[in-house]
Amino acid sequence: MTAHRLDPTRETTNDVYSRDHRPVLTVDPGDTVVVGSLDASGHLERQTTPGELRPRLFEPARGHALTGPVAVRGARPGQVLVVTFVDLRPGEWGWTVAGGRETPVTTRLGLADVEPSWLLWEIDADAGTATESRGLTVPTAPFLGVTGVAPAEPGEHATTPPRATAGGNIDCRELVAGSVLYLPVQVDDALLYLGDGHAAQGDGEVGGTAVECPMTTEVRVDLVDDRPLDGIHAETPAGRVTFGFDADLDVATGDALDAMVTWLAVLLDVDRATALAFASAVVDLRVTQVANQTWGVHAVLPTGALGL
Repeated sequence: MTAHRLDPTRETTNDVYSRDHRPVLTVDPGDTVVVGSLDASGHLERQTTPGELRPRLFEPARGHALTGPVAVRGARPGQVLVVTFVDLRPGEWGWTVAGGRETPVTTRLGLADVEPSWLLWEIDADAGTATESRGLTVPTAPFLGVTGVAPAEPGEHATTPPRATAGGNIDCRELVAGSVLYLPVQVDDALLYLGDGHAAQGDGEVGGTAVECPMTTEVRVDLVDDRPLDGIHAETPAGRVTFGFDADLDVATGDALDAMVTWLAVLLDVDRATALAFASAVVDLRVTQVANQTWGVHAVLPTGALGL
């Protein structure tokens, strides 16, 4: 196993996905990478007042500022990329903004046409806190909003919507250090992108942004040939997690539950009706995010439930 480091520069950062991107780093299965990423907007300098315009890496930006792609030598479609989050450390500052753009949420709340409201956070990674400029403090629980592989389809692809196969802008707050994310490989060498650091976020990311921040993330990458599920799924400190993404929240919910029932049936060696009965007793359904054109729902089988 080899340890690598990848810093965010113009040469190592992209704001779209593409199977045609030249890898910025090539690693072997089992290697670790310490990946630096800018905040989602690619700020090169921190804000000093909430919402202050500062230089960005991409002007104008098409999507999230993501470090990568990282090629995993030997990865092929049909395999599953295993991404283990060893450590995540947020940068010293972050921001949140809500309102001022049209989304289903802002339209429902009458906030699509108002002036955007910005928050500016000072982050103390050692203390595990983020303090807003008004003096209010929240505990941090850092994770990456975006971890995904290049889609199989040709061309450039937006980073905003999460994808059931390739992952990407999942925005799941459960993917903290100690979590393992399973991503079906779509193209040769996988082409992994990472970024969109979140120092803290509530389920739903209801305003459209979290505590957005630069992040230093240590991941270990590996490959497996067989998993109980075809789509993305995770094992986290909170428990096993399955996902659903769709423009229809009912469909997203059904997809997340369908995957969890399939996984439970395998884990317990029972039929799907019995697995659903057990799920009704212990599984939580949570709205992952409502911010990214595609609704996200995740199902959680808590650690230790049913002796698993």
